[in-house]
Amino acid sequence: MRVDIKVLGPLEVSVAGASVVPTANKPSQLLAMLALNAGHVVTISTLLEEIWGSCPPRSAVPTLHTYVLQLRKKIQQALEAGGHRSPRDVLITRRCGYVLDVAPDDVDATRYLELSAQGHEAADREDHQEAAAKLAAALRLWRGQAFADIAAGSQLRLETTRLEEIRLSDLDLRIETDLRLGRHHQLIGELATLCARYPLHEHFYSLYMLALYRAGRQGQALEAYQRVRTLTVANLGVDPSPPLRRLQRAILRGDPAVEDPNFRPSGRRRSVA
Repeated sequence: MRVDIKVLGPLEVSVAGASVVPTANKPSQLLAMLALNAGHVVTISTLLEEIWGSCPPRSAVPTLHTYVLQLRKKIQQALEAGGHRSPRDVLITRRCGYVLDVAPDDVDATRYLELSAQGHEAADREDHQEAAAKLAAALRLWRGQAFADIAAGSQLRLETTRLEEIRLSDLDLRIETDLRLGRHHQLIGELATLCARYPLHEHFYSLYMLALYRAGRQGQALEAYQRVRTLTVANLGVDPSPPLRRLQRAILRGDPAVEDPNFRPSGRRRSVA
């Protein structure tokens, strides 16, 4: 029986090819929590906090049980097309909570984190081709913001933030790796979009300036610096960071070091904890 769980975008959970995602938000929150922690028990107290916050109503526990029954009914309908498991074998009751009994690789977030770790490991050993390939494959799993169609509670909001920070770190490293492989021409459009989407993300600007300079567009690289400087002064009341200022000066004087594939604008490598 195939279970397919996607949380890196709108929530999608299918059993034997049929969707089991409820239309109502609170049952969807329950399913999202179980999907995110697939293979592990999610306690009733954790589910209550996610769905109702710090002050759940008196009826919260029986209502939660009703949501579980509704999910099992949808799973039962999906299993009627085939399979030898019962809904209680898929959504299992434990003493203190519930567990969605599926393989870890059935969840896109699990596959994403595995590919991300492999990409960082390849970068650490200077295997740029492998790093770029693994990170690109990881990032292709994203279909939008995690849990994009769920009105998330505190638990899912924290997880959404964590996954987004990892995604940005991976995006940074994938672009750095592509630059090392001499792909600056191909990166300019992507980096222009990222700078517009994240106007105070200095590292994207440093990579954009580097790609422009290596593509023979020194003037545009310096214009990009002036743009980010204007934004940081207007929004934060400070000048750009020292690494970005050093990059601007290096580009201004045509420092040959900027052309070196091993040149790093920030002087550091990001890693995923």
